[in-house]
Amino acid sequence: MQANRPFVLSIAGFDPSAGAGVLADIKTFEQHQVQGLAIITGNTLQTENKFHAIAWTELDFVLNSIATLFKDYEIEVVKIGVAPSLDYLKKIVMEIKRASKKTKIVWDTVLKSSTDFEFISMDNQKELIDVLKQLDLITPNYQEILKLKTNEPFAENCAEELSKYCAVLLKGGHNPQEKGTDYLFTDDKIIKLNPTATNIMEKHGSGCVLSSAIAANLALNHNTATACKKAKLYIENYLNSNNTLLGYHYV
Repeated sequence: MQANRPFVLSIAGFDPSAGAGVLADIKTFEQHQVQGLAIITGNTLQTENKFHAIAWTELDFVLNSIATLFKDYEIEVVKIGVAPSLDYLKKIVMEIKRASKKTKIVWDTVLKSSTDFEFISMDNQKELIDVLKQLDLITPNYQEILKLKTNEPFAENCAEELSKYCAVLLKGGHNPQEKGTDYLFTDDKIIKLNPTATNIMEKHGSGCVLSSAIAANLALNHNTATACKKAKLYIENYLNSNNTLLGYHYV
């Protein structure tokens, strides 16, 4: 056990291309010099170009895995990725809170794959709010936020409403007015995060990398705004690391 590195746990899917899911998260954790742990919610069959199928992990196995890791490690931050249902997600969050009240939780709101395979439905708004109240940050894009707050047609208004329950980083990759500009909504302020790079190249799993970079920076004792700013710089380097859909990780 490395005492000089904080522990960060990814609870997400397994992507054999290693562009997304727990493999991408672990790569990101290592670059940030935090000690990465991982629990798999689903084993996918995919490449960076196409999603074929997913075999979900039984919930009890995931919950037992969480309990086991928290017994042996002092986990500072958990990043949660893909889940098959709100109930599954809620039980994961409850297990984390049962194990440690102080552990921060970041949810990367993966509602469908980059190749349009849908994972999770947001049809129960009350249950969603129950989950959000237990989280520290969610990281939806402009399309996902509209599915999280289904009765509001404007992404920024959705983010402001949901920030009553937890912080919201509204990612700007699909921002129709200011492409690449993110907005961090907290309960008392809105922080604009401008891009520093131009001509950004798309990457498979970029949302996973961003959220895990935020989680790593939170574990390194940065506040939410600073963690998001540092993660934005990291993801921009990642996106522009090459001209393929699988990026290279750099410090």
